[in-house]
Amino acid sequence: MQQILFATLMILLTIISYFFMTKLYIRFNFSFLLPVLTSTILIIIILVAFQIPYERYMQGGQWINSLLGPAVVALAYPLYKQREFLRKHAVVILASVTFAGTVGMLSAALLAKVTSLGHSLSLSILPKSVTTPVAIAITDGIGGNASMAVVAVMIAGIFGSILAPILFKMAKVHSPVGRGIALGSASHALGTAKAAEYGELAFSMGSVSMSLNALLSSILAPLIVWILFN
Repeated sequence: MQQILFATLMILLTIISYFFMTKLYIRFNFSFLLPVLTSTILIIIILVAFQIPYERYMQGGQWINSLLGPAVVALAYPLYKQREFLRKHAVVILASVTFAGTVGMLSAALLAKVTSLGHSLSLSILPKSVTTPVAIAITDGIGGNASMAVVAVMIAGIFGSILAPILFKMAKVHSPVGRGIALGSASHALGTAKAAEYGELAFSMGSVSMSLNALLSSILAPLIVWILFN
């Protein structure tokens, strides 16, 4: 009974932290106040202050984590609403995502080479731009460390979402299609959530880009490992 109550408390802590950080983000609309980032920092501070181990927090956190897969599947709804647009521009979208996904993986591989990262860590950061469940599967398949892959995915998602508005302004990218494809391909689910701020079309493009990039990366990762790390 006590374990159930503690797990419920951790779930409430997560939800309430995210709720208030979202309110803060809407109020000030500042990129570095991204709710995923600020709520994570707040939860870490609370856990450290009350000396709550991560393992105990995950008694409740695992239930929220288990919803990640269904949440990704739910992104199919905006895709259905934009199906005519997607059908009309399928070739352009597929080419853009293929280019973005290839550059994303090659950049990670080259960074690992230049900085002389360990073999396991190098393999773990390859799927950094892929949504977490797929990134874990890819990492396990190529011999990397799943935990490190999750960290790399979070970093790519958070910083991609934070820097996107600045980069869009510098590059003068105003198209919701371009913004959605860029965010979905580079920053997976977090980028897709950010794309929603630019409208339904951008959100749909982010969803399809994230899905296509996950599929593409599953094929590309073993090839890049075979070419560059063997």
